[in-house]
Amino acid sequence: MPEITTVGFDADDTLWHNERFFAITQDRFAELLVDYAGREHLDERLLAAEYRNLGRYGYGIKAFLLTMVETAIEVTDAKLPASVIRQILEIGHDMLEHPIELLPHARTAVEEVAGTRRAILVTKGDLLDQERKLAQSGLGDLFAGVEIVSEKTPQVYARIFDERGDGAARSIMVGNSVKSDVLPALAAGAHAAHVPFDLKWALEHAEHPEPQPRFHELDDLGGLPALLERLDDGTRSSV
Repeated sequence: MPEITTVGFDADDTLWHNERFFAITQDRFAELLVDYAGREHLDERLLAAEYRNLGRYGYGIKAFLLTMVETAIEVTDAKLPASVIRQILEIGHDMLEHPIELLPHARTAVEEVAGTRRAILVTKGDLLDQERKLAQSGLGDLFAGVEIVSEKTPQVYARIFDERGDGAARSIMVGNSVKSDVLPALAAGAHAAHVPFDLKWALEHAEHPEPQPRFHELDDLGGLPALLERLDDGTRSSV
């Protein structure tokens, strides 16, 4: 039996593009409000509202859409024309309808893992939207389990790896977010592989952990099979 029997994959910006669509939408949002607020001020207000609303709306496109409307009302002192609110809703709808684009090596990595171990998807966000993206990705049949959670915490990872695998010690979480995919997985006792992505949401920023045997860095998902083989051999790995 391999040393690592369960591999958890993050979804957004690990398996498929996500943050770049938020960046494009934020540019369009700024264009709509150019007569009311400067870009830097608007970005600051939007980010503050996103942080404030995490407990209300959670993560995902719908939460972002509501927060854009709220921010637009605030920065215009509630003088925003209904026509602009309608345009904000339309750009949010565009995000919900955008086709999924897999990242390099995503399909191959999941296929190789699913052939020898349990591959599970662990993602946070809006349930319907994450289910839509998974269905469009064409990867759904490869996963032994799918977990869509409101937040990624050590307790959540411990539960998932106990229920879906052989416990945290024999599991690894693979993702682009140090804050959500690495630190809480390590705290749960699992391995964690960080796969960096060039765009990152400000609220997902976190410092890298100190070097340790259960923390691994990958240039991209193409290095995951070799990492798992080295872990099976009992050697510490870093790519």
